[in-house]
Amino acid sequence: MFELLTSGLTVVFAPKMFLLIIFAVFLGTLFGALPGVSATMAVTLGIPFTYKMDAVSAIAFLVAIYCASITGGGMTAILFKIPGVPSSAPTTYDGYPMAQRGEAGKALGLQLICSAIGGIFAAVCMLLLSPQLTQAALSFGPSELFAISFMGLSILTSLETDNICRTIISGLLGLLLACIGLDPLLGVPRLTFGTRFLTSGIEMIPVMIGFFAVTEVLKQTNKPAKLQAVGGEDSKTKMSAKMPSLKELFSLKWIIARCSVLGTVIGILPGAGATIASFLCYSVEQKISKTPEKFGTGCLEGIAAPETGNNAATGGSMVPLLSLGIPGGNAAAIMMSALVLKGVTMGPLLLVNQPQFLSATFASMFVSNIIMVFAAIVIAKIFVQVLKIPYSILGPTIIMMATIGAYATKNTAVDVILMAISGLIGFVFVTCRFNSSALILGLVLGVICESNLRRAYTIADGDTLLQATMNIVARPVTGIVLLICLAVLLSPVIRPLLKKKKGAAE
Repeated sequence: MFELLTSGLTVVFAPKMFLLIIFAVFLGTLFGALPGVSATMAVTLGIPFTYKMDAVSAIAFLVAIYCASITGGGMTAILFKIPGVPSSAPTTYDGYPMAQRGEAGKALGLQLICSAIGGIFAAVCMLLLSPQLTQAALSFGPSELFAISFMGLSILTSLETDNICRTIISGLLGLLLACIGLDPLLGVPRLTFGTRFLTSGIEMIPVMIGFFAVTEVLKQTNKPAKLQAVGGEDSKTKMSAKMPSLKELFSLKWIIARCSVLGTVIGILPGAGATIASFLCYSVEQKISKTPEKFGTGCLEGIAAPETGNNAATGGSMVPLLSLGIPGGNAAAIMMSALVLKGVTMGPLLLVNQPQFLSATFASMFVSNIIMVFAAIVIAKIFVQVLKIPYSILGPTIIMMATIGAYATKNTAVDVILMAISGLIGFVFVTCRFNSSALILGLVLGVICESNLRRAYTIADGDTLLQATMNIVARPVTGIVLLICLAVLLSPVIRPLLKKKKGAAE
């Protein structure tokens, strides 16, 4: 193990490679901070830089971009309520309210520290437990993946406790939008209304940009008072990335530990990825918190959970790629294609014949997460200066960035139109007190839930629907997770009854 670690650090700390990783971290952070440029797209844009590299250096370079892009997405989520990458969407719930209170510096500092801790933890797990974790991931079938995705949907009961009915309706509308496009198993069009533009389904990134960015600009312009950038009433408020105190970090130690483990596990599961890890970590921490009402109002816990989880998922997604040749997500699939172009045969024998791939990946993730903190601080200082611009100028600039991000998804004007429509619908949602976040959550997890549930029923051996259902629920992991989901979904109903009963007893 020591030799494996030494060989990886030797690759990363070679002068030329070290400079390339620093460049990759800055590049990935910038890509992640740009609206619409997902982690997958950031890795894709980084591939041309690897054409002259050997295979080991290429994987180290692409991994650095991947890790940094996930972190970069959280910065714009906090400052502008625009998730740079889909996995940063939960960060907007508490990060943006903190920025509005003039605490953007503290929010950014916590986000960077938690991102680094989650990424380093996942890298260590990848190095030490890669074969064992891969075997555990292989035991997860469609029913287990459905149960985990459904647990992510259970956050619907927590997003807005004051009006749970509107939140559930919003989530169901998101699930309905996820059904538009080709059937995931049969390949036949559904709800496309005869137009080819909807055949590929509703793209998540343009909708998310519309609901978060465009809606927020419309909300600001709708205010009769003088428009101001977020950052507090005092324009002289110091807006820079400020590291959280040791006391604040210590109070979040168990949240960071739990989300590091959960994010790594979710990242290992093929097809799950950082987005599910982010939503699930936020949901779990809100459910077990002693003060769940603080979530969504601008609390540190609401930033620590998703940012630790989505960065931990980056290391987890590399485990099945390196051990079995199975990409754990879209970004890992892009890395795999880049390595195949260089003649590398992915599979179980890769770590036996060429263990330097595992060591280089670990060393790159470890070093990148440390460099990333300093790089992101520099970039964050530039971004927070933008907040001092009057909103009459900043608002149109955000709309321009959002339009570019939506267009860059597939280079089609349809996505820009989709973004604009989503922004208008999002504004109506806010006005009518519906929940935009619930709709986005339903859209993100809808396809994953449906496809895995249908695969589970196809595989289940049963003469009737009831018998097949019992066979699915009888699987230990599936049954336990679904019971937890049931308890979570019923908690808004059960909790008031218990309080009422306790008050009557007293």
